[in-house]
Amino acid sequence: MSIKEKQVQLARYRLKQAKETVDEAEYLFEGGKSPRSVINRAYYAMYYSILALLIFEQFVSSKHSGMLSFFNKQYIKNEIFPKEMGRWINKAFELRQQGDYRECADLAYEQVEPYIEYAKTFIQRVEEYLGKNRFA
Repeated sequence: MSIKEKQVQLARYRLKQAKETVDEAEYLFEGGKSPRSVINRAYYAMYYSILALLIFEQFVSSKHSGMLSFFNKQYIKNEIFPKEMGRWINKAFELRQQGDYRECADLAYEQVEPYIEYAKTFIQRVEEYLGKNRFA
């Protein structure tokens, strides 16, 4: 298997992870589970999508903030993806950080609900981009 084929295989795996993770976010939301868990899954769905993109880049970061910075610089600033996608992932990251690491941080269902659809759209746009530019 060539390097390109391995990259494509791994990117497809990351997109599969993203789709499964957004399904988990929706399941948790519909089941009335904690908004903290919902935003965690919605954020990770977008995160896995970005990982699919980064497979084709000469970039490595052990931190989410580094990955987000690269995504915003490379893909949002260069208008490969719309600015709203940068806002979605950045706000989801912030909300996930709040829910996961701040003491007594309460998130509301109304606050996290839109991120399920944002994550679905995010995945779709990344998949379309990869289909046109990397998988071909």
